[in-house]
Amino acid sequence: MTIELDPATLNAPTVRVVVAGYTGRNEAAVRHHIDELARIGVAPPENVPEFYPMPSGTLSFGETTAVTGTQTSGEVEPVLIRLAGRYYLTVGSDHTDREHEAISIAESKQRCPKPLSATALPVELGQLESAWDSIQLTTTVDGVAYQSGSAAALRPLTETLRLLQQREGLDGGEDLVLFGGTVPLLTGDFQYGTHWELALRTPEASLGLTYRTAVTAPEGAAHAQG
Repeated sequence: MTIELDPATLNAPTVRVVVAGYTGRNEAAVRHHIDELARIGVAPPENVPEFYPMPSGTLSFGETTAVTGTQTSGEVEPVLIRLAGRYYLTVGSDHTDREHEAISIAESKQRCPKPLSATALPVELGQLESAWDSIQLTTTVDGVAYQSGSAAALRPLTETLRLLQQREGLDGGEDLVLFGGTVPLLTGDFQYGTHWELALRTPEASLGLTYRTAVTAPEGAAHAQG
């Protein structure tokens, strides 16, 4: 049974939001992907997986997500939420500024809000680990299939959580929103559409997330034009 979480609580300054990258379970494939990115100018991560902290208030729950450029795109991700010691699973989008990615992956992620469904499935960590390989993830962009795959391709979120806590010295009591990585693109190419439909399906529930992007002027642009 799903529940509705409070968006204001999730966006509170006390909640740490982290996007995990390079979380593929096949480490050789991850290394190959890193090498491919290096050839187009994207710096390799310092660690695998890598963790990217997001600014407070970065989560987006509305029908429209504001972005500051035309070359942004989302990715379906399983998201683990910890609030007051309880865990929840939901679906989110690591919407990213692809134009800025070659400059800094961390900044490219921080430049975009992270759409998130407030509808979540309460879980126990052991239960989540057991069911992990059965989770299915899909994305369509402007009505066209963009991603479709199984969480079996990713490190279990429970493992990613343990690695984050070890690396950051967390004690396991902090309120946290952890994006767990994504499945490959069906075409291999980023799409910069405006209407995003994402879904996460488990044997117990189907969680959906729909949003549109709206391009706004970068901060200071209007001032510069004047």
